[in-house]
Order: sequence, then C-alpha cells, then structure tokens
Amino acid sequence: MAETQYRTVNPATGELVKTFEFHTDEQIAEALDAVQQTYESWSVTPLAERVAVVRRIAELMDERSEQIGATITEEMGKSLPEAIGEAEFSSRIFAYYADNAEKLLAEEPLTDFTGQEAVVQKLPVGPLLGVMPWNYPFYQVARFAAPNLVLGNTMVLKHAKINPQCAQLIEDILLEAGLPEGAYKNLFCTHGQIAQIIADPRIQGVSLTGSERAGETIGEQAGRHLKKCVLELGGSDPYIVLSTEDPRQAARDALATRLQNWGQACNSNKRMIVMADIYDEFVDELVKATSELKAADPASGEKNVYGPLSSEDAADELAAQVAAAREDGANVRIGGERVGGPHGGGFYVSPAVITDVTPEHRVYREELFGLVSVVYKVNSADEAVALANDSEFGLGSAVFSTDVAEAKQVADRLHVGMAHVNVNKVMAAPVPFGGVKRSGFGRELGPLGIDEFANRRVFVVADKA
Repeated sequence: MAETQYRTVNPATGELVKTFEFHTDEQIAEALDAVQQTYESWSVTPLAERVAVVRRIAELMDERSEQIGATITEEMGKSLPEAIGEAEFSSRIFAYYADNAEKLLAEEPLTDFTGQEAVVQKLPVGPLLGVMPWNYPFYQVARFAAPNLVLGNTMVLKHAKINPQCAQLIEDILLEAGLPEGAYKNLFCTHGQIAQIIADPRIQGVSLTGSERAGETIGEQAGRHLKKCVLELGGSDPYIVLSTEDPRQAARDALATRLQNWGQACNSNKRMIVMADIYDEFVDELVKATSELKAADPASGEKNVYGPLSSEDAADELAAQVAAAREDGANVRIGGERVGGPHGGGFYVSPAVITDVTPEHRVYREELFGLVSVVYKVNSADEAVALANDSEFGLGSAVFSTDVAEAKQVADRLHVGMAHVNVNKVMAAPVPFGGVKRSGFGRELGPLGIDEFANRRVFVVADKA
C-alpha cells in the first residue's frame, strides 16, 4: 500500500488545501551531502556567530507569530490563540539557548585525579535526523533544533505528513535568519527513506517525538546502526486531587487543562484521580462543564468551545476508543461521538467523561489523544499512588492538595519524568522535558537538552610526557 502524500487538510472543514510530493532519493542524497559539508564549517564557526543566527531566528518567530499561528491552525486545528502562543514559546526556546550558550557549553574542570589538567568539553557530534509530530509543529522542532544549532550540529528534519506548510515555513525562517544553506534541511520522506537516512553513516543521532509504535521502529533502526537516539513518546499523566476547598472549581480547572490543544498533548491530564470524599461533586461538575462546550472553528478564538482533532483518522480512533470503553462496561457519562463542526463537517469528537474504569477495561491501559476525561475514585493517598504508577507510561504528573506537605510526599513517589505539586505543569525553555518507561528516554529543553547530542569529550593535558 502506497504511503499517503504530505498534504494540508483543514481539520475544521475536511477540505484538502494543498498537496506536496515526496522528495526523491536523489534529493535526499543531496541533502545529506549538504548537511555533512555544512557541518564541517558550522561546527567550527565561532560560538558568537552561531548564537547571533539563533537569536535572529527567535526574533523572526516572535515577529511572525500571527502568520505562524494561522498556518498551525489551518493544518492541525489548534485554537488560533494557542497556535500564536506556540510560535511565541518557540521563539523563547531559541532565545534561551542563544542567551545561555556560553554558560551551557562551558568546559567543566575535573578534580581529584592524578593528571595535571583536565576538563570535559561539550562538542558537536555531526548531522542529526529529527522526526517530529503534528501536535506542536513549531515547538517540537524548536526544542530539537535550537540547542543543536547552538552546539554546532546540523540536521535534516522529517515532519509529520499533515504539517507540510509548517515544515517549509520553519526552514524558510531559519534560512532568512542567516543559517547556512545546509545546516537545516526539511525533507518530505517515506518510511523507507527515513530508514535509509538513519542507516547513512553521516547521521550521528536521531530525535523522535511521536507514538510508541514510531518509537519502537525508530529506536530499533537507530540501535541497529549504533546511533544515539532521543525518544519522547506517549503519556497518560495522572492528575491527582487529594483535597480542595472547592471541588467544583477543581473540576473546571481540570477540564481547562484537558482542553489545551483539544487534548492532543502527550503530557495532558488523561487520568484524573480524585479522593472519594470530593469525587461525586467533582464528577458532577466535570460532566456539567463538559456539556456546556460547543464545537467551534479553531480560528475563531472563542471561549468555552472545543475544536477538531488533527485528522479524520485521529477522530475515528478516539471515537472508537470511547465506544470500546462503553462496550467493556465503563460509564461513558457524556460525549465521545463523531459530530459535525460549525461548517457542517470536520474532524470533531464531542468531549467525553468516563468513570468506573477498571484494569480489565482496554481504556485503562490506552492513551486517549483527545478530549476525553477519565476519572478514578480512590480512598487514600496510597491508593492514588498505586493507581498512578499502574501504567506503562511515565511522562508527567500533578498532585493537588490543601496540604502541601502531603502533596509533595505523594508526588515524590510517582514513577514519572516530571512531577508537579499544586500546578499542572511548568512549560518553560529552561525546564527539561521527558519521561521514563514507555514514555521514552532522553531530555529536551533546559541545560539537559543541549547535552543529548554533544560529545562530552574529556581533554587531559600533562606538563610533560
């Protein structure tokens, strides 16, 4: 079966906007030649010059945030205000690595050894491959590209097939900012071509953000060819409410969090774990607030609405998961059905609330990538921890309580890469992002993000031979 083209389909209408052809094998070979040749010069370009280019990228992304936002919204259906915010956040990521490059790449002295002088250096390793997802088409690229361009690596970038205009716009901005022609190459690839790129000896590492299945495939290919890889995969983050002064407001806060990106985020609060004494009131308000949401055009910027999922396949899959949960005996209190948007079509699924889920139900183990709130009742902090940790995923988490000490103790016991107390999540350029278990490995953003594809070379000098 032939792979589908790269194409822009407006999720709010289902309208095909534009198609893009795959790059040929010859064009990919030329791109690999270019990133290798440019690496030879970019890697030894003075840090101040690399920083100046990266800083200009930040400025252009900020200046063009509305244009970028409109493109994101058209291609994957994100709320326009959120899409503009994504562009601005991407700008801040590039700015962070430009502003902190000298400190992040400083040599680290070694002590307590028998030699005369020794440091650990952070050096580039060579051309990289990035395989990026559709749900945050600029932000995900920014957190891969920004630290590695500062470091001196070059890269080829394979974006999601539903984001071709975003993919091309990113490359255009980077080149306009002064990045050398071969430092960043956008490629529209087939799966077979991706495998060939990973196998190419010039490629020194692979970064993937995507599904578990994609992670298994890319991880296997990278391992076969002894290539370092970073995998940021799925999540089913626990959102634990131990106590609150206002259960109804807590429910509305939880829904507001779930609504971000229409629920299509790996670190969304997909499992709400609520203490028994506030559970009924919490669920009642959650269902009520969910019922008040209306389908809307994501470009409208309206509030108290929901938008489309990114594609028809995504919408069909989510609706099927909710239907399966109902068939298994879970209590689907509202929603989870394919519906028409304000234009009469599009890829909309009515927001759902599901309760009474048990480990025997398929939905207990699945990641729900959309507006489905699954709520569990627990009777103790220990039960909340056990339920939270009973997952193959281990990305983020949040614990809420009027007793901060209790919340900290619970959060400290969670098997995740990111734990938060009395805040859902902290997303900022200086804060590392990543998970454990089947949520992947490696870290992006912050000081850890620039280390993943760095040669941490030990450099020892003795006074005499």
